[in-house]
Amino acid sequence: MRAGKGNIDNSRHGIELLPPADYLRMSYYEKWTARLEELLVKGGVVTREEIESGKPAAGSPKGTPALTAAMVPVTLGRGGPARRNVQAAPRFKAKQRVRARNINPTGHTRLPRYARGKVGAIVRDHGVFVFPDTNALFQGEKPQHVYSVRFAARELWGDQASPRDAVYLDLWDDYLEPA
Repeated sequence: MRAGKGNIDNSRHGIELLPPADYLRMSYYEKWTARLEELLVKGGVVTREEIESGKPAAGSPKGTPALTAAMVPVTLGRGGPARRNVQAAPRFKAKQRVRARNINPTGHTRLPRYARGKVGAIVRDHGVFVFPDTNALFQGEKPQHVYSVRFAARELWGDQASPRDAVYLDLWDDYLEPA
């Protein structure tokens, strides 16, 4: 990621593309390892044979690591902030009723299927953040507002749900439309 060949959203997207049998068989960490290996091979950092053997191929150039062991604590401590300090007008305001768009993209999205087409209300605006759907595909960060949206449990799961319960989802502008 530090070498510009990946990002957290692309990694999640890659995990979602694992064959279903592998996805269901693998542990959480096996999925992330499989995705990392795929990124390294696709990015030309290593070959599949080098991963299998655990040794560099004869004559392969020795690269300078983008991240050294000494840099790990500082890098992990800083994290990978997705908040962006850009001017973007919010599309919605607190208490406004919104509908989660009923979209079915192929690939990565952070919009849960159970919320698509459902109506909720904006609770708060968290600010402007990287849009993971485009970032996952290296189509740009497309920074936009993220809102906390309250959905009544009955809106999501019908009359069998408790009328007192609700689910709060953090959703980007592109996932929402006025209700």
